[in-house]
Amino acid sequence: MAWQANFDDLRGRKVLVTGASSGIGAAVAAAFGACGAEVGIHYFSNEAGARSVAAEIEADGGKAHVFQADLTKPDQHGRLADEALGALGGLDILINNAGEIIERRAFADMDDAFYSGLFDLNVRSVVGLTGKLLPALSDSDAASIITTTSFAVHTGGAQGTSLYAATKGALYSFTIGLAKELGPRGIRVNAVAPSIILTPLHDGITSQETLDRISGLVPLGRLGTTEDCIGAFLYLASPRLAGYVSGITIDITGARV
Repeated sequence: MAWQANFDDLRGRKVLVTGASSGIGAAVAAAFGACGAEVGIHYFSNEAGARSVAAEIEADGGKAHVFQADLTKPDQHGRLADEALGALGGLDILINNAGEIIERRAFADMDDAFYSGLFDLNVRSVVGLTGKLLPALSDSDAASIITTTSFAVHTGGAQGTSLYAATKGALYSFTIGLAKELGPRGIRVNAVAPSIILTPLHDGITSQETLDRISGLVPLGRLGTTEDCIGAFLYLASPRLAGYVSGITIDITGARV
């Protein structure tokens, strides 16, 4: 039996994945498409990557749509929501995945522009877009919001990423609070917190030496891949498998604690 059969309750569901042109977002979007969901693929600057994901879904007979938006700008939250809902015809599952470290910077070297940029990208984008899509999610009979946080919420982050860890910590708390608030509407809210996953997020900001060192600290003996992440998202989105699961964060760390 193909693994997709385990998630056949996702077939026909309407899904929007932000930050889906590469890395975890791209893998998750493709996985939802493989399960028969209709997928909205958001990107900021990597149009080619987003269209490649859409082409992969469509090649297997699925339906995909591509949307561009700069989620650091509040006026684009509403535009993306309107375009996605217009194309999808509704929404069942929102994957808040867009976010970056941007760069490693010591606290002593931080300034207001860096602080604002990081929080606008990693926090404000999630809060703003979720708010714009809440009415549509409220109309779904199996609504699910899943946000990508980070294992850094437990560690404070690596050298030069304390503020990044703080943004992800905000999302960790937001997930718990929102789950309580939206539970009466039947909307489940959860998060996925990967440790270091081999994605373009680390290109240019994490040295190979650092990756090798961290790999040696992982009990499973390797760093994670995007394929290691998709199961958590599919599980949390599935109303059959996780219909009573809300307010939690799944850590993906290879037993690194």
